[in-house]
Order: sequence, then C-alpha cells, then structure tokens
Amino acid sequence: MIRAAVLPAVGAPLEVTGIELPEPGPGRVRIRLAAAGVCHSDLSLSDGTMRVPVPAVLGHEGAGTVVAVGEGVTHVAPGDGVVLNWAPSCGACHPCALGEVWLCVNALNGAADVHARAADGRELHPGLNVAAFAEETVVAANCVLPAPEGVPLTDAALLGCAVLTGWGAVHHSARVRAGETVAVFGVGGVGLATLQAARIAGAATIVAVDVSPEKEALARAAGATEYVVASETTAREIRKLTGGHGADVAVECVGRAVTIRTAWESTRRGGRTTVVGIGGKDQQVSFNALEIFHWGRTLAGCVYGNSNPAVDLPVIAGHIRDGSFDLGALVTERIALEGIPGAFDAMLAGKGGRALVVF
Repeated sequence: MIRAAVLPAVGAPLEVTGIELPEPGPGRVRIRLAAAGVCHSDLSLSDGTMRVPVPAVLGHEGAGTVVAVGEGVTHVAPGDGVVLNWAPSCGACHPCALGEVWLCVNALNGAADVHARAADGRELHPGLNVAAFAEETVVAANCVLPAPEGVPLTDAALLGCAVLTGWGAVHHSARVRAGETVAVFGVGGVGLATLQAARIAGAATIVAVDVSPEKEALARAAGATEYVVASETTAREIRKLTGGHGADVAVECVGRAVTIRTAWESTRRGGRTTVVGIGGKDQQVSFNALEIFHWGRTLAGCVYGNSNPAVDLPVIAGHIRDGSFDLGALVTERIALEGIPGAFDAMLAGKGGRALVVF
C-alpha cells in the first residue's frame, strides 16, 4: 500500500488514504515520486470544470525515479530519473500526423483506465493519466520522459505542466520576438513560467497583471518590468505603459471571460492574444464584428503550450543549467499530500505561485 490523494467524487474533499498499485505490466512503468506540482487544472478536475472519471487519484505534474518496468519498455530503466507527461501523443491520429501532437485526440484515453484500488476495494482512475498525487504511480511508458541531466527531480516536476505550458505559450503560440512588448495575465505557476519565457525570448517590456498586489515581487523576479493590479482600467494602463499602442502580445493564464477580453483589448492593433487559462462553459466571451475587423487582432487557444515535450524539454533544460530559467522561483510553498486542499484554497484566493508536494 502507498499513500495517495484521492478524489472520491466531483466536488468532494480529497482523501489522503492508502491505495494498492498493480505491478507494471507490458508497456508500463512504476515510478517513486520525488515531487508533484499542484496545478489549477487539478482544482478544475476536483470541482467539475473539467471532466474526470471518479474516484480518481489526481496530480499530473510530477517527476521521480523508476522503480520497475514492464515488458517492452526500453527507453527507461530502474533507477532512472523521469518527468511525467500527462498528455502523451499517439502518433497516429490526424493532429499527430500534422505534427500537432499537443492536440492528440487519444492523449487522455488512459484517464478512464483502472489505475489502482483503495483499501476498501474501490477502483480508482488516474486523473490526467499519471496520478502524481501519490508516493508511487504506474503509468504507460509513453507518459514517461527521461529527466534532464543536472536538474534536481523535485524541481523537474514543474517541467511536466507549468513550465512547458508557459514556455510554449511564448515560443510556440504567441511566437514572441525580441524587442516586443508582452502582457501576462495571472501570476501563478504558469504565469511565472510565462514571464521567464518572455524574458528569455528578449521581450523589451513585460507587464505582469494580477488581482493581488502582493505578487509584484514574484513577478519582477521572474522578469516583469512593469506590474499592474487588475482593475477596470487594466487595458488602459497597459496601453500607457507601451507607448499608447498596447502590447504586441498578451498571454492569459486565468481562464475567465473578463480577463480574456481585457487581454485582447490590451494588445495593439494587429496584436496577438494567447489563452492558456482553462475556464468553464459559463465563461462566455463576446466581440462585435466591427471591432474584429478594425483591430485586426488574433485570439488563439493554447493547449499544453502547443509543445512537443520530447523536443522542448532539452531546450528548456539548457536554459535551466545556464541559469537563465529559475525553476525554484515558481515555487512559493512546499507541502505534504495533506496540504493539497490548502493549496487549492490559496489558488482560489489568488495567493502565491506554485505549491509543490515533496515526498
């Protein structure tokens, strides 16, 4: 038996309890977790904003050490450090054939599998495929990537979601160019990664926007040159900070209709807005036809940073090793499994960056 944080039903409190994992069968890997990040997506799964079969072991951002491998697994071996990839591409569907692996239609098929059993015999599902809120997990081999050399496993956990998402939003979706101005809405874990990625891309002015004044120091340490406390005048303030034109790029990391609309309004004529935040179906964003024509702006969704983890992780790792990307700067709290509900509460209250479960 190992300990895990289980979601018994949508909207129910998490239960930290013992679960029984199977031995890894063919094509599967057993991993002892070093750390797991608490992402807003985990909160969205727990409250029903995103669907998940329940009961489930949540957690999708993690890293650890391989304990055992099943038949046919050759790219990792016991003792190897690995990063979990919660959205593995199948390589065969239409988006994968187009090279858009982040849109793989089969990426989350494993979330419906039976992952483990609770002490009372209940069948448990693996959240977003990898069930990282646990001391150990068993995952499909394509959910495992070798951990970059020179990156501590506790820090490497953040690579599995926050960093790939923020990095990809800047470099793949928005395609920020040196000298451009960037506004980042939401200074949580993903927002902090986005700020660092914008700095590395060479953005000249980087405006961080958040409802909390207390996050200014975090934002500036990550690369923000300006800080705006969110209000009804946010778009006007950003235009003032960018020579009256508006930002070239806005990245929305919140997932709320009002924030998406404000991000779009904050960009210049012809500006680009990338939406990373995951909102509910009730969050309706509206535009009139004339303003779409007149402003010539683009608004794009961004899934997992539009990243290919196998390609992007080595690039990001190089920036970590040379000191230009600081993983530790994303983390504002290190907790045990029992601390996850408190981390959810902090996210709802707009407090802090990434909470990291350390095993």
